[in-house]
Amino acid sequence: MSEIIKTQAIVLGKMNYSDSSLIVTLYTDHNGKVPAILKGARSPKSKLALIVDTLNHIEVIFYKKESRELQIVSSADLISHFPNIKSDLESTKYAFAVLELVRNLTIENESNSRLFKGLVRILEHFENKKESPSILFARFFMFLITETGYEIMIDKCSICGKELTPEFSIGYNFSTGFICNECLQSHSGFEKIESELFKFLYCLKNKKFLNGLKVTTIDEGNSFLERYVKEHIPDFKGIQSLEMFK
Repeated sequence: MSEIIKTQAIVLGKMNYSDSSLIVTLYTDHNGKVPAILKGARSPKSKLALIVDTLNHIEVIFYKKESRELQIVSSADLISHFPNIKSDLESTKYAFAVLELVRNLTIENESNSRLFKGLVRILEHFENKKESPSILFARFFMFLITETGYEIMIDKCSICGKELTPEFSIGYNFSTGFICNECLQSHSGFEKIESELFKFLYCLKNKKFLNGLKVTTIDEGNSFLERYVKEHIPDFKGIQSLEMFK
């Protein structure tokens, strides 16, 4: 017996299937990540392919059956297609990287309304150009790491417990975490994290305003987050979207 579900969703990706259908991956408000099929969506008479397009925010009705790998979409209405994102290459690159993270780091049918709302909010920030795309991406990346259970502990030294602040260089390795500059001098096996990079990560984690940072620092911060996830989730192979748009 199928259950009829009506929910908001972000379209994470799509691919052609058979001669006339589409397979899509949705991130929904109440059902998490849902793979689904749109039968006949590529027919000239169907408007579904335009509505259920990658990145779009939609309201969708689908028939859910636990034993079925692909749920069946019956209808969809467009809420937003984020035209400002799609008209700007840099915004498109980082917005697609956000979708890729959600697609690869979430589990099917695991509900997380907070994550859904965060996803919609960050895309709206991209659309309204609230901050640079690379910083918005970093903010969402840090948020997603926390939401998926891999929170980065950044406020205290993992060895002595001293409070860490962005004014000083600190040390880091993936098994111990962040340590203060004093412990860095007396312990081996840690890489040095310069104060600018740590300031970036610290402000992301504590949701503080970011201003005047070098582009290289932002890129280093995003690379750090990517390395962090690779270390904690072996199946994660990195962010392909950022490479595709180079």
